[in-house]
Amino acid sequence: MTIKHALTRRQYLAATGASALALGLGAEPAAAQMATIRQGYQTNIWGMPTYYLLKSGALEKRGLKFQEFAVASGNLTMQQMVGRQVDLGTYAGQSFLIGHNRGGLVAIAQIEYVGKTAQVVTRKDLNITSVAGLKGKKIANQVGSSVANVFVDTIGPKYGVRKADFQEIRMNVNDMVSAMAAKTVDAMINVEPYNAIAVADGIGISILDFSGFDRMPVLMAATPEFVDKHPDTVVAYLKAWQQVAADFKNNPDKVADVIYSFFTSKGYKMDRKTFAQALARVEVSPGFPKELQPYLQKEAEILLREKKINAMPDWKKALRPDLWAKASS
Repeated sequence: MTIKHALTRRQYLAATGASALALGLGAEPAAAQMATIRQGYQTNIWGMPTYYLLKSGALEKRGLKFQEFAVASGNLTMQQMVGRQVDLGTYAGQSFLIGHNRGGLVAIAQIEYVGKTAQVVTRKDLNITSVAGLKGKKIANQVGSSVANVFVDTIGPKYGVRKADFQEIRMNVNDMVSAMAAKTVDAMINVEPYNAIAVADGIGISILDFSGFDRMPVLMAATPEFVDKHPDTVVAYLKAWQQVAADFKNNPDKVADVIYSFFTSKGYKMDRKTFAQALARVEVSPGFPKELQPYLQKEAEILLREKKINAMPDWKKALRPDLWAKASS
């Protein structure tokens, strides 16, 4: 399978949910002992650090082959992993906790913070300037995603807006800008680059980003079977992440060129300034910070209260900082 290329901006927004498949080439002889990685990622800005990893050559240098599965949002990757269709995948903490609850998924690293990329965007013509003004409105929301959960469970209630107070329109993030333009929804809970697109095109205004409520760490998760059967592959994979982390810090223009090409390769026309604004909101810093478990503990308590998970995680099983530590040694 290959990533389907759309011809226009609106077609791109409707089509980027297609799965992709590509094999890593140029493996060293040691690859005979390494497992082929089925890598999932989302086609919004959250998945672009992983996309850069796949295109950087860092995996091939360590004798790793991969298959690439691209979907519209991380909760879809999580569902693929629960179904054991994908080995590794990237998504925010809330989706990870649901995936651990449903399928025993384990976190092997934290890749980035994306709270600034998640935003509430309202139609410009409606002049809504506060979340409180969303009562009675039609809000596009990708139900089951991390941003959807954070808005419904945390941000909305902070402003007196509960789920019963608005009409939730279930929709993939890549379809929302078109819906805003067609005036079939009044607002959207979305991520980059779609927020920047809506603002740049004069369709919407961003009234709030999530960073003041939740920095939203994005994790790299794995199926427990893959970790158990192929620990050397996982460690080599994490070493590759340590290499590309230096690119994000020391060679941002190179990173931006690769990621920008992801969007333009589909025939989608987003000016470089708009793209730069979207990418700048992603804080890439791969590792396994000590504050991750307390953060996930808090989020798990919310999900348990809202009956989105049925038990608190066993952190010794859910989190594997030992693999990152081994990759760092």
